[in-house]
Amino acid sequence: MTRLAAAAALVLLLFAALLTSAPARLLYLVVPEELVVLRGLSGTVWDGSASGVLLRLPQGYFQLGLVDWSLHPLSLLTLSPHLSLSSRWGKQTIAGDVILRGPQDMDLIDLEVQVAANLLGRFAPVAVDGLFSLQAQALQLRDGLPYSGKGRLVWQDAGWSSPRGLVPLGSYAMDFEQPDDGAVDGEIITLSGPLQATGSLQLQQRHYAVDVQLRSDTALDQQVTQMLSLIAQPDGADFRLALEGDL
Repeated sequence: MTRLAAAAALVLLLFAALLTSAPARLLYLVVPEELVVLRGLSGTVWDGSASGVLLRLPQGYFQLGLVDWSLHPLSLLTLSPHLSLSSRWGKQTIAGDVILRGPQDMDLIDLEVQVAANLLGRFAPVAVDGLFSLQAQALQLRDGLPYSGKGRLVWQDAGWSSPRGLVPLGSYAMDFEQPDDGAVDGEIITLSGPLQATGSLQLQQRHYAVDVQLRSDTALDQQVTQMLSLIAQPDGADFRLALEGDL
């Protein structure tokens, strides 16, 4: 029995060694190419990198660039893979932990994201510039929708791309919080810039409501005034942006 136990232990050790040294290129066989395009895999399944990763979205490809990952082996025992990820593509950076709980269910931990604001133009008919940055200690998605979380979204060096060129607006932030399966409540504030914005955003499932007051202590650029008149209602000397609909 002692020899049998020793042999079994040796087999388990060899099996574990094979798993821990499994090359990252095996992911080509298991990751669905219709969802994720992988290029230049190196390292192992547990601790590796890809020189290029593309996500297939309904709006087109989303480029992640160079991606490094580390898979927590024990998380596989709970059938909820836990990965530490980081990606770089120019000024775009993404870092954090991801726990996959289902096809459209995931937990995001210590998430830090920085992307170009003009990326928004692929999802909505807007022409904006600047940099979006997101910081959140925890975010949960269920059925592909926000379920709970807390964090801050910053729009730095915001600008509007007008037919005459880029019009600078300022820098803004939104602090948001969502209880479990509740509505996302966000407070919008101005960090700097000639156009001051204060207001709120609420997201309940797919329904959103935005109510923002826009004002300036000095005369606004004529292009900014024309832009505001297209998207907001005059409110005395100010403007009010009120939007409501479904995503």
